[in-house]
Amino acid sequence: MSKGGMKRRTFGALTAGAVVAGSLPARAADKVLRFVQNGNMTILDPIWTTAYVTRTHGYFIYDTLFSMDANNVVKPQMVEKHDVSADKTLWTFTLRDGLEWHDGKPVTSEDCIPSIKRWGARDAMGLKLMDFVKEMKAVDAKTFTIQLKEPYGLVLESLGKPSSNVPFMMPKKVAETDPFKQIDSQIGSGPFIYVNAESKPGEKHVYVKNPKYKPRSEPPSGLSGGKVVKVDRVEIIEMPDPQQQVNAIVAGEIDLIEQPPHDLIPILKGDKNVQTVDWNPLGQQFVYRMNHLQPPFNNPKIRMAALLCIEQEEYLKATVGEQQYYKVSSAAFIGGTPNAFEAPDGLFIKPNYEKAKALLKEAGYDGTPIVLMQSTTLPVLTNTAPVTKAQLEKGGFKVDMQSMDWQTLVSRRTKKDPPAQGGWNVFHTFTVAADILNPISNTYMVAQGDKSWFGWPTDPEMEKIRDAYAKETDPAKAKELAHAVQNRAIETAQYGWIGQWYGPGAARKNIQGWLKAPVPVMWNVTKA
Repeated sequence: MSKGGMKRRTFGALTAGAVVAGSLPARAADKVLRFVQNGNMTILDPIWTTAYVTRTHGYFIYDTLFSMDANNVVKPQMVEKHDVSADKTLWTFTLRDGLEWHDGKPVTSEDCIPSIKRWGARDAMGLKLMDFVKEMKAVDAKTFTIQLKEPYGLVLESLGKPSSNVPFMMPKKVAETDPFKQIDSQIGSGPFIYVNAESKPGEKHVYVKNPKYKPRSEPPSGLSGGKVVKVDRVEIIEMPDPQQQVNAIVAGEIDLIEQPPHDLIPILKGDKNVQTVDWNPLGQQFVYRMNHLQPPFNNPKIRMAALLCIEQEEYLKATVGEQQYYKVSSAAFIGGTPNAFEAPDGLFIKPNYEKAKALLKEAGYDGTPIVLMQSTTLPVLTNTAPVTKAQLEKGGFKVDMQSMDWQTLVSRRTKKDPPAQGGWNVFHTFTVAADILNPISNTYMVAQGDKSWFGWPTDPEMEKIRDAYAKETDPAKAKELAHAVQNRAIETAQYGWIGQWYGPGAARKNIQGWLKAPVPVMWNVTKA
C-alpha cells in the first residue's frame, strides 16, 4: 500500500451536471454528500450478489417490509400492520399508505410476492423460509398472506434480515427476473433515486433524493424508522487507493469513507476537520471459504487439514494490526453474543500442522496446487491470502495464489469449473456480525448444494439441525441447536472463521447523523 505523496484527485467536475427528473441541481455543494465505499461497484443487483457495496446500493433505492433497529429488534417498515393465525401458520401483511415506485406506480401485493420469492431463491434465511412456505397470495392491492406448511419461528426475522442478501421489494416485472440472472432495472421505492445517466462504474454512482418518498413517522433507529433524507444528492466516488481516500477527505474533496485502513486511522484522528465514526459497533468476521465441488476440497479430510492450519491471530495482525480493533474468537456466531461457543481443541486458534500433514497423507492428496484467490483492492482483505498461503504450505499443501481486484474475484467465485478452467479452490471474505448471529441467517452454514452460497456444500444432516433450530421456540433448546450446528460445520469442515474485527468510518466534522447500523446508510445524514 503506497503512502507516499500521491496526486489528489479533484471531484469538482464530477458534481456538475444536468438536472434529472426528480432531482435538484447538483451545484448546491452543501447538499451533496460524497461517499467512498470499501470497494468499487459494478453489479447493481443485490439479490444476484452478496457483495456489500451492492447491498448498500440496495438500501439507497429499495425499501423492505421489515427492518432491524439499533437493538437488533425487527420492526415494520413498508408494512403497516401484520397478523398471524392462532395456529401460527397464516401470516397476513398490509402495506402502509403512500408507497410508490420511482416511476410513479403504486407498490402492491403483486410486487411483494415475487420479490420475496426471488430473494428466497438466493439467500440463506430466504431458502429456509421458503422450505416452510406453502403459498403466498394477494388478498387485495395492499394485503397479502403467507401460508406456512407448519409453524416457523423466524418469519419476521427473515423478512427483516439486515444485510446480504436483503429482501428488498422490487416492481413485479423486475422481481420476476430469474434469480440467477441480473436485473436490468434500478426502479425502486426507496428514499433515493439512482441516476443512471450520470453514473459511471469505476468513477462514480449518483443518487438524488426521492421527493415522493414517504418516511415512517418513528425516529430512525438502526435500519428501521423514518428514512428522512436531509441532502439533495449522494455521490459514491470510486477511489480504490486508501491513501488517496485519506488525502481526499483531509482536503475536503469527499465527505465520508466507509472503511479506512487501520494503519491510516491515526492520520484521520490527527486532522482537526475529520472525525471517526463507529457506525457498526457489532463489527465483522473474516471468513475462509472452500470449494466443495472441486478437488481437493471435495474431500472432507482435506478440508479439515486446511482448517487445522488456521491461526487466527496471524490473520488479524496482518490485516488489522492494532489489537484494539480485533478479537481472536473460535465462535462461529460472534463472540459475546447469545449463540457463541468456542470450538474444541484450539481449532482456529492454535494450528496443528503435523495432524494436517497426516490427514493429507491419509486422504491421498496428490500435491496439486490449491488455487487461492487474493483480492488486492479491499485493503482489509489484501493480506488474508498471503497468510493462508504460508499456513497451508506449513501443513503440507502446495498453493497457487492468484491476485485480482475484488470485482473480478466476486465474478470468479460464481464459477463451478475446475480451477484450471477459471474456477477456484479457496478465497476469503468478511461478513458483518449482524448477518451471522444464528444458524439460519448465517449464509455460510447453508448446506443445500446448488442453493448454498459459493463453495456449494451439501449436507442433509446440517439442514436437519438447522430446520430444528428454525422450529424451536424454547431459547435454551435453540441455543443447544446452534451449538450443534457449529459442531456439524466443524465435523464436516464446511468453512472456516478466522477472527473478528472492528473499524470506524471517517467523516468530515460538518457531517452529522451517521446512524449506527450494520450497513452505512445515508438517510438522516446532514452536511452543515
